[in-house]
Amino acid sequence: MVRAAVVFYPNGSREKLMAVAKALAKGIEAQGHQVDVIDGSRDVHTKLTAYQYIAVGSEPASLISGKINPHLGRFLAQAGMVGGKRSFGFVLKKGFNSNRALRNLMKVMESEGMFLRFSEVLSSPEDAEEIGKRLLIEQNS
Repeated sequence: MVRAAVVFYPNGSREKLMAVAKALAKGIEAQGHQVDVIDGSRDVHTKLTAYQYIAVGSEPASLISGKINPHLGRFLAQAGMVGGKRSFGFVLKKGFNSNRALRNLMKVMESEGMFLRFSEVLSSPEDAEEIGKRLLIEQNS
């Protein structure tokens, strides 16, 4: 069993992104892992050091922007030791530049030393749960 965290950082309304994060966690739990869902915008003092696997999600700042919330990078920088952690990056599909937002998220995660094993643009909680069931989350890898 691996201890995993699903961290999400919304830009505006958090309900849809939170639903996707919870569905992703449910899929990971279906593999037999322990998962905590963390709202990075509210749980600002959370430390991620104890987790072996970290999924990080956000959404584009606007319908036409590929930018993500700059506070997400600050959250990761202050979240303890995340360098070298196996991770998954995801962005909620929104507007025209979700792929650019995913690239920006990946840059933020990699700048903190996280080892991205997979990334995806997610459209719905159902997609997220299926991805969670298929993520390669092995112990000691």
